[in-house]
Amino acid sequence: MSIPYPVTDKDPLFFDQSAKIGHYSDSHHCGQLPFALEIFLTNNDILRRIRYTFDFSDSKMIAVFALADSQVTREQVCNWLKKEGDPDYQDCSDPLLAAFLNGFINEKRGKKEGEQPKPEQQLTNNIIFRKIKIALNLQAEDVLTILGLADMHLSKHELSAFFRKPTHKNYRECQDQVLRNFMQGVERQYRPGESGESIET
Repeated sequence: MSIPYPVTDKDPLFFDQSAKIGHYSDSHHCGQLPFALEIFLTNNDILRRIRYTFDFSDSKMIAVFALADSQVTREQVCNWLKKEGDPDYQDCSDPLLAAFLNGFINEKRGKKEGEQPKPEQQLTNNIIFRKIKIALNLQAEDVLTILGLADMHLSKHELSAFFRKPTHKNYRECQDQVLRNFMQGVERQYRPGESGESIET
């Protein structure tokens, strides 16, 4: 995930374009958590965005990981949400984010019996996009509508290319800007009218 994307003052994870620093202020979420929004989309950004959009507490985040048979601590969750440069900040690895997204699917769609899918050791934007689409039970028309909420407009053909196998001739790599706009649209769809309200200057 290495393609720069534009940052606006409407982004709920960002309020100060000069400092590139914001703060969560929510009694459910590790007190007040500072973070830096990088010009690249990171695994930590995905965690922050999902937690904010669906108002997950730290306990809920831990429970979502557990739904994918992954055990994490509150300290780990808090550290993934701190800003880069904080002594306690930790990168969220690909396998950990994959486990969280697998748990998110189970949270939203119901956990299937038996052995759970193994988290991918390496994630791409395409895989992340697909997992969130599955979790929210979105059809192509739903995804296009959600992208439209973030002022991004794609055709069904362009969208379907993101979900093909990498070996398919029509496969297309999902760039950071597409995934970021999708996440913004998801927030506007599932948490309308609250963009930025949990951010304090």
